[in-house]
Amino acid sequence: MTSNLAKVPVSVLIPARNEEANLPACLESVARADEVFVVDSQSSDRSSEMAEKYGATVVQFQFNGRWPKKKNWSLENLPFRNEWVLIVDCDERITPELWEEIEAAIQQADHNGYYLNRRVFFLGQWIRHGGKYPDWNLRLFRHAKGRYENLNTEEIRNTGDNEVHEHVVLSGKVGYLTRDMLHIDFKDLYHWLERHNRYSNWEAQVYLNVLNGKADSGTIGANLLGDAVQRKRFLKKIWVRLPFKPLLRFVLFYFIRLGFLDGKAGYTYGRLLSQYEYQIGVKLYELQQCGGTLNTKPTASSKLQPIPQPES
Repeated sequence: MTSNLAKVPVSVLIPARNEEANLPACLESVARADEVFVVDSQSSDRSSEMAEKYGATVVQFQFNGRWPKKKNWSLENLPFRNEWVLIVDCDERITPELWEEIEAAIQQADHNGYYLNRRVFFLGQWIRHGGKYPDWNLRLFRHAKGRYENLNTEEIRNTGDNEVHEHVVLSGKVGYLTRDMLHIDFKDLYHWLERHNRYSNWEAQVYLNVLNGKADSGTIGANLLGDAVQRKRFLKKIWVRLPFKPLLRFVLFYFIRLGFLDGKAGYTYGRLLSQYEYQIGVKLYELQQCGGTLNTKPTASSKLQPIPQPES
């Protein structure tokens, strides 16, 4: 359970909730870290027990429905004893080769953070095409220099207490590591669908914010000439205004970005992404037309008309 190699002076932050299936492999992969925090949200499974078994410090997080969510709260409140923090989700793995690169990278005095590239595995296969790789995430940084952006979605119901797809806003120079981290979820498709059902609530609000012209202050910003994440954010502002997005997402993933080269796993993943886009669309419509409920709530001045009974 512990590595015999020298510890790397990095503090690992792992947000968790009911992740008993994923935590063992995740915790084994971060054994080289000088310290590991698992920030748990009152898991009903053995997540906390599992984390303590692997030597991690478990901290319970209580979300009050307002900013900040779990990762930013952790960056503000955990007693890190190292300058550098590495944020790892429970279904992610840090390889030995990546640890070697991390150990060298944090010695660079002119850098405040690094993007890590991620390999996503689905149905036992690396999804190499369809725009899923490269998948850059700013996960390694000096914790005093970076915080997750606020996209004004924290009050959206049924999205959980953790940042979904928010990115880190970091001051100073940022680099890119060459070794990949692995995204391997040991849960089943039920949990994948459940998670993306929550994510689509979040995405619908983000789409609405974009359509309403909400300012980018406090975010990474949208810039066609910026880094990979800023370019993606710029393109999203165009994407949210396009028609037939579920179909377009499948065509983009499966044909234009060659998702078909990943075989059955690629086809299944593309179909699920199309379904996910449809969920976002109908939830956006619900926000716009029904105030975020399935049916428009009657106002004080309106009353429901009695339903006529059929004649006998």
